[in-house]
Amino acid sequence: MRFEYSSGAFVYRKEGGKILLLFLVREDKRFDIPKGHIEKGENAEQAGKRETFEESGLKVEFLPGFKIAYKYFFKERGTEILKKVSMFLAKVNGDHVKISHEHSGYKWMEREEALKKIGYKNMKKILARVYDYIEKYEKMAELNAEYSRLPCLNRNWDLSRTFVPGDGPVDAKTMVLGQAPGANEDIQLKPFIGRSGKVLDRMLRLAGIKRENVYITSCVQFFPPKNRGPTDWEVELCRGFLLRQIEIINPKNIILLGNFACNAMLGYDKVTQNHGKVVKKEGRNFLIAFHPAMALRSSKVVGRLMEEDFRSFKGKLE
Repeated sequence: MRFEYSSGAFVYRKEGGKILLLFLVREDKRFDIPKGHIEKGENAEQAGKRETFEESGLKVEFLPGFKIAYKYFFKERGTEILKKVSMFLAKVNGDHVKISHEHSGYKWMEREEALKKIGYKNMKKILARVYDYIEKYEKMAELNAEYSRLPCLNRNWDLSRTFVPGDGPVDAKTMVLGQAPGANEDIQLKPFIGRSGKVLDRMLRLAGIKRENVYITSCVQFFPPKNRGPTDWEVELCRGFLLRQIEIINPKNIILLGNFACNAMLGYDKVTQNHGKVVKKEGRNFLIAFHPAMALRSSKVVGRLMEEDFRSFKGKLE
């Protein structure tokens, strides 16, 4: 058996509120997605961008949090080949496609048309997931734009005016909820970086999940000055946006880090008495844990308890 590795991109644009995905037309009239072989010295992302440009003329940047990997078998001159494909997602503005000589044309398609015209059963499933992801991504982008304007609407605003968006796939099965961004997060616009982020990464590995597969955010997505805790008014002001984020992502599991997250979602105000518990509510698993910052500030006992909790979560995550 021979192995081959390919990479490419699902490319979409919005027109009049419609989500349109790019398909290339082959000489045999079948539809294809921009993709091709990963060449020596390339990683999957580099190959995906190169192949997308060579086949469609589009220079793209991939949206964070999305990657689909699939494989299939085929035969060529009597040799069985297993092809492994990595696909990314890119958004473009306007129709500026310039196809290569390998294709006879191209077509932008909405979901219903694409699912009717694509013949392969497995690709239909993949396309359904892609369209679902794009819809979630667009909803989250609109929500974040609205959320980021919150400081302009409140005269008593005392938080940073810089919005720190959540990080991770918007179709994640597991969501991690913290308190608020810190000073580093306020600068780099990404939650849980630095020392606390490293602790969180290690804890997630103990639970059997990778950071890249979870969506990470906070009860309040603006840095409180001098690293103070958010006030009840600030948490309540941001609560509606948090609930809408949860609705979009629709995770099966939400890991609550620290008192603020625990209180915001379950009404519990003492993690020390509830850590390690899994609470089922509204069809989700809420897993209660210490905040990584507490593990860094406190005695080694907290760190050990946190490790034990995350190991116990491994068999409880759906």
